[in-house]
Amino acid sequence: MPGVGLTLAEFNGLAAEAAERELVACNAAPRFAREVAAGRPYRTAEALAGAAATVAAGLGWDEVAVALAAHPRIGDRAGGGSAEAASSRREQAAVAAAGDDVKRELADGNRKYEGRFGHVFLIRAAGRGPEEILAELQRRLSNEPAAERAETTAQLAEITRLRVQRMMAG
Repeated sequence: MPGVGLTLAEFNGLAAEAAERELVACNAAPRFAREVAAGRPYRTAEALAGAAATVAAGLGWDEVAVALAAHPRIGDRAGGGSAEAASSRREQAAVAAAGDDVKRELADGNRKYEGRFGHVFLIRAAGRGPEEILAELQRRLSNEPAAERAETTAQLAEITRLRVQRMMAG
């Protein structure tokens, strides 16, 4: 399965197309995969993860939107056997275990957020509890659209860094 279990030497030695396939499992924006793959060879896994976060943070909004399309709503279970779906299920494990009230509030907040901003609410869920995620969702509903796009892009960069680290930790 793409996205898990490579050594740095293996990643650095992949053909460009194969490296891009691995990276798309971390961030679906095509420019992200091309730029990070083109930066090889990386001296350390942390240098790779840092480059991935930097490229993700610099994506234009159209590219961020492509990446967002690969992310399920917070609280929704990602289906399928892809690396992206497995990552989402792992990252949102705490939300899946939340109480019914929190799940209802997240679902309601997701609807409000999507109505206001036109895309899914994205947050680095790994390491956060459901109440913290809900509080962030409620806080971000008051953001201006430009500020929310910037915050969404920053969250995408954090998620991307974590996924690249996991890809290399396998």
